[in-house]
Amino acid sequence: MFHLDTLSTLVAATMVLLLGRKLVHSVPFFKKYTIPEPVAGGLLVALALLVLKKSMGWEIDFDMSLKDPLMLAFFATIGLNANLASLRAGGKVLGTFLIVVVGLLLMQNAIGIGMAKMLGLDPLMGLLAGSITLSGGHGTGAAWGKLFTERYGFTSATEVAMACATFGLVLGGLIGGPVARYLVKHSSSPDGTPEDQEVPTAFEKPDVGRVITSLVLIESIALIAICLTVGRVVAQLLTGTMFELPTFVCVLFIGVILSNGLALVGFYRVFERAVSVLGNVSLSLFLAMALMSLKLWELASLALPMLAILGVQTLAMALYAIFVTYRMMGKNYDAAVLAAGHCGFGLGATPTAIANMQAITERFGPSHTAFLVVPMVGAFFLDIVNALVIKLYLMLPMFG
Repeated sequence: MFHLDTLSTLVAATMVLLLGRKLVHSVPFFKKYTIPEPVAGGLLVALALLVLKKSMGWEIDFDMSLKDPLMLAFFATIGLNANLASLRAGGKVLGTFLIVVVGLLLMQNAIGIGMAKMLGLDPLMGLLAGSITLSGGHGTGAAWGKLFTERYGFTSATEVAMACATFGLVLGGLIGGPVARYLVKHSSSPDGTPEDQEVPTAFEKPDVGRVITSLVLIESIALIAICLTVGRVVAQLLTGTMFELPTFVCVLFIGVILSNGLALVGFYRVFERAVSVLGNVSLSLFLAMALMSLKLWELASLALPMLAILGVQTLAMALYAIFVTYRMMGKNYDAAVLAAGHCGFGLGATPTAIANMQAITERFGPSHTAFLVVPMVGAFFLDIVNALVIKLYLMLPMFG
């Protein structure tokens, strides 16, 4: 066992990102199917560690103490860059996309429970391999896994939840690019959309140079730190109440209140370019850490029936994105980018959705609508709606 401390892990994550960039730009497969750079680099490192573990018994233990703060910082930047006036302008698209998302949540749980019963498994296993972990991610999976163990006596619920969420994170990053590429080619603008002269939205073009000063950067870091501190306090206060929310949702919500509140009173206007740079750095490092630290040998220990459920869920997500998300959202280029984002958080997490969309827009051109809608739905509305859908399914007689 080799242990890497915090700084060594940070160095490893940056090397993974550089490796991913090299792979995406030099390997035709990754370039053709627009696989996000952190996914390409992180998966290759995870596979290399699997080979080391199986052939020589070596294992590298990463210090993940920066992983959660980086994820929270990313969500804080989404909140700080969320202009409520812009969200109102995109209200109809936002509402339609939310309906599409709810449809997927209902379908994922129906598939999970149906397949679990067909394979002779506990129906709770089906819920864990449904929207709890696939749309909810690791945080939601851990919370519900603990509840299933305490209330329903499902002893291995947390382990199953973590395995399913990890599987989803990988597949969400892998299928988004191919699905979107197929849709773009069959959309009304098969060559994408031409570059425009507007300043890109927060996460739309991570490689675009943004002129910022050291003072503005310090102010932006202070705002992010406030969001993390207050968001954690709010999350702790809500714990155990009917309004309980994951910490990252509280952090995002504080960001929205802070940026729009300061602008409303005319005291301070958030410098979006600086916030977006910090958000993209946090996003890339978080994804690199999440994927390079995957213990693929633990995923391999998933029972075959469990893998069967997850395989069907992956196929269902791809088909849903093509035949429902794309069509409901207008069958155009923006709809194709939205479908890539939906694959990201429908199987993995909001950071994966953003990375999927960045890979598409980097190649085919901008999509302001997608980058306005997906971060807010995937990071804020999704968890609230998902909790309601899960509670609805738990009211079924089989869970009584």
